[in-house]
Amino acid sequence: MATSKLQTELLYPDLEAALEAADLEGLKEICDTVAAEDLAEMVGRLGDLNRAVFFEKVSEDKATEIFQLLEVAVQKDVIEAVSNQRVAAIINEMDPDNRTALLESLPSNSTRQLLSFLKPRERKQAQRLLDFPKDSVGRLMTPDFLAIKLEWNVERVLDFIRRNGEDKETLNDIYVVDDRGRLLDDIGIRELLLAPPEKDIQDIMDRQFTALPANAPEEEAIQAFKKYSRRTALPVTDEEGYLLGIVTIDDVMDLAEKETTEDIHKLGGVGALEEPYLALPMSQMIKKRGGWLTVLFIGEMLTATAMSFFEQEISRAVVLALFIPLIISSGGNSGSQAASLVIRAIALNEVSLKDWWTVFRREILLGLILGGGLGLIGLLRVIVASRFTNTYGDHWFLVALTVYFSLIGVVAWGTLIGALFPLILKRLGADPAASSAPFVATFIDVTGIVIYFNIALLLLSGKLL
Repeated sequence: MATSKLQTELLYPDLEAALEAADLEGLKEICDTVAAEDLAEMVGRLGDLNRAVFFEKVSEDKATEIFQLLEVAVQKDVIEAVSNQRVAAIINEMDPDNRTALLESLPSNSTRQLLSFLKPRERKQAQRLLDFPKDSVGRLMTPDFLAIKLEWNVERVLDFIRRNGEDKETLNDIYVVDDRGRLLDDIGIRELLLAPPEKDIQDIMDRQFTALPANAPEEEAIQAFKKYSRRTALPVTDEEGYLLGIVTIDDVMDLAEKETTEDIHKLGGVGALEEPYLALPMSQMIKKRGGWLTVLFIGEMLTATAMSFFEQEISRAVVLALFIPLIISSGGNSGSQAASLVIRAIALNEVSLKDWWTVFRREILLGLILGGGLGLIGLLRVIVASRFTNTYGDHWFLVALTVYFSLIGVVAWGTLIGALFPLILKRLGADPAASSAPFVATFIDVTGIVIYFNIALLLLSGKLL
């Protein structure tokens, strides 16, 4: 039964009360009233004790259904809180792909313990999925699908679906295989329902199907579902074309959210969080943030080192120091913009390594135009201020030109570095998101100082310097 957000909020106190009073009738009534997705949301909000009581008291089927809808971090808490007997019952009934996601997130000793709880058939299946490379399509797939033979007719297929389809992940597509299990085609359930019962399967087939390689990176699954947006599942094959399983759209949506979250964290100069923000222990949060902050702090120390090389110039023309924050921050901001745009373009497959020259030309032109605009504002700022004060001295126009050309140079440089860094990292096999905006900004701060003072030396030598 579907429930509204308001109804869920009103029932939440009733759920807590039923658990605290061990009211099994009240608990059953709530479970029968609330949709599984809404009930999982409510269970996720419960305290550890009440959550453990919930999973111990509800039926095994309901416990498994709700458990699979929880965040992995919450699933870990449940495993630690409930009895081994109930844990064994739940993980034996879990969908293979959901079970794999849980097992691969646990420490190796915990994974071994849970594997020992599985029945022989389930253990073999779980171990087979875990044997695929980490972050591969094989880790995402489920072997719960229906495969039919080429020589069958529609009537036989529909009868086969009725007898065997109840526990399968999805029935939207049925897969045709040969006698050795190699994938020949996939047929939508709509085509089967509309076809005459006596029609042979080979007469329905068009042999136009898309399959995902089991060892391919999981990002390929995201791109495939984007391209074939009407599909709710795609088959997974090995190198020889044997059908191993299917990947469903719900798992790919979860993966896409995870990948996007990781990229956002990295863009902010934070290690990717494996658990929700409020659930992550303080020690882990310090580790995720402290490492990047240390790297960035050391990088900023190089800015001070760069400035020390121009100590004499600063002492002779203190006015130059007034524009240091303005110029280096403009370069850092432009670099961060470019890095963010290119990283996202790479993630969406809008930009690849072969496009580096196009990106180079595009960004250098953008950098010069943007830098010219900012430089013009800086130039006017000095000119106008010199009409009313003597802050910039007798050589105020040369100072204005220094600011103007420095902004053009630093912004163009920052834009270029921000755009090319992600491509360089991708070429080296690293994550482009690791060229996070703070890292790019720090690098440009250091090099921006060098650009600024060299332009100052060129224009102000013999005057202020």
